Amino acid sequence: MIPDNDFQDGVSAAEGSPQAASLSQVVQKIRRCAEAAGRDVENIQLIAVSKTRSLAEVKMVAALGQKHFGENTIQDAMTKIPEMADNSLQWHFIGHLQSKKAGKLPGYFQWIHSVDSLKLAQKLSTAMINHSKSSVLNCLIQVNISAEPSKSGLLLAEVKHFLQQLIELDLPCLKWRGLMTIGVKGDEQQTRDAFARLRELQQECRAEFSLDDFDQLSMGMSGDYCLAIEAGATMVRIGTSIFGARE
Repeated sequence: MIPDNDFQDGVSAAEGSPQAASLSQVVQKIRRCAEAAGRDVENIQLIAVSKTRSLAEVKMVAALGQKHFGENTIQDAMTKIPEMADNSLQWHFIGHLQSKKAGKLPGYFQWIHSVDSLKLAQKLSTAMINHSKSSVLNCLIQVNISAEPSKSGLLLAEVKHFLQQLIELDLPCLKWRGLMTIGVKGDEQQTRDAFARLRELQQECRAEFSLDDFDQLSMGMSGDYCLAIEAGATMVRIGTSIFGARE
């Protein structure tokens, strides 16, 4: 679920890029963190966060074997996704999405990590049905686990009731896959505790609502992904450590 160390043939230009060395370093660190946590690295998906990055940069990283990319605005994503020739790529919407823009996701994104309102869920379902009744959008519920006013997402105490409402609505073409959160900036212990609590909540929801596929935990970014892996993350969202600092 992370790129092989022996990158694909025919990508000599990409192999000589700064992104090649950075991606290799991230992959190796994920392996070390998984091993230290007693986890199978194949159960951890690396999402290369390509928001604000150029099409050329994204193509470079894709040529190295990276298959999963994360974008946080529709406008930015639409300058890249249609230009990528590799149909095997998986695109994850990881930013806050206004419900009025839900119609732009179908056909471009396979995942959304930031569902936090019934209105958005309903709009997404309608958009998916209109696009193709056979398509499925994998959805994660965003949780503001640190209850910070500046962050989007549901509070911990709201998640189970919200999930119950979603199940009762029985929204076509949406598949509820798990939870997403952002760590507590600059506080390692609080971040570790927050990630552990999200893992507990994900397991509770999976059992209480009998959702076998509610098995994903999207948590951990460039500064804290080892803590997230230790706590059970199945997806880590890494941008700066792969692409370099943003200008």
